[in-house]
Amino acid sequence: MKFIFSILCLLCVQLSIAQEAGLPILTNFNKVRDFTISNNQSEAYFTVQSPNEELSGIFKTRKVKGEWQEATLVSFSGEFKDLEPFLSPNGLQLYFASNRPLLVSDTKTKDFDIWVVERKSISDKWSEPRNLGAPINSVHNEFYLSIANSKNMYFTSDRPSAKGKDDIFLSEWKDDKYQDAISISPAINTESYEYNSYIAPDESFMLFGAYKRADGLGSGDIYISFNEDGKWSLAKNLGGNVNSKYMDYCPFVDWTTKTLYFTSKRSILKADKKLNSSEFLNEVNSYNNGLSRVYKMDISTLLNEFK
Repeated sequence: MKFIFSILCLLCVQLSIAQEAGLPILTNFNKVRDFTISNNQSEAYFTVQSPNEELSGIFKTRKVKGEWQEATLVSFSGEFKDLEPFLSPNGLQLYFASNRPLLVSDTKTKDFDIWVVERKSISDKWSEPRNLGAPINSVHNEFYLSIANSKNMYFTSDRPSAKGKDDIFLSEWKDDKYQDAISISPAINTESYEYNSYIAPDESFMLFGAYKRADGLGSGDIYISFNEDGKWSLAKNLGGNVNSKYMDYCPFVDWTTKTLYFTSKRSILKADKKLNSSEFLNEVNSYNNGLSRVYKMDISTLLNEFK
């Protein structure tokens, strides 16, 4: 019975594509990733990339009278490589990673830093991007910011203090300022690659990506670790209900609908019968064709299973 339930859950994940999440607009793009949605379900942001990632920009869609509108490039994106938007709980800050120069007058790209745009109300326009600066950013790469209710910031960096190639770092909000960023627990970070952390608002658990671990399903997988009295539990692979043999990454939780969104490069394409031209092109352009796409599932199911 448990085996049958696992198979049904796997099929549910594979079929719960963004279109079924009420976001058919995502199917208009061949390569999307990094999904974030507002608490009031009125706007969503995601990354659109060219196949080889020469171009990477942040797109936005709004819900008007219950319908998601055509997604457009945000005002501050389109020249440099921008990705990994994270909308703050109050909807007044949008954080993202970018290789843009520090000065508007410069045109030469730099390493990736974390930037923010702000607005006074959700009906206002976004400000010009602002680099978060130290201690969040460094002369090395910083990616994929996630913020807890405490204002603590979690992000990915390859700075020398990392335990491995990429680590998940924490910068605590203390005494009205951010403290020096530290590589978090070895229960999460290893000598390999850890990245794309999503922190629960109350910091009770973390979802993150890790690359080709011994318990992995083939490529990058999403893992979970629980914060138990200030100590992180040994991270567990979320298993076949979420992960595949392909790259699975960039988790984000919408707590309004209790939905886990994540990015995957999974493919169900296979040559098991002769296809005509129309069938062939339909398969090539299908959602599960190996390009990065956004998927979803119920987060409550996962938490009950792994806690």
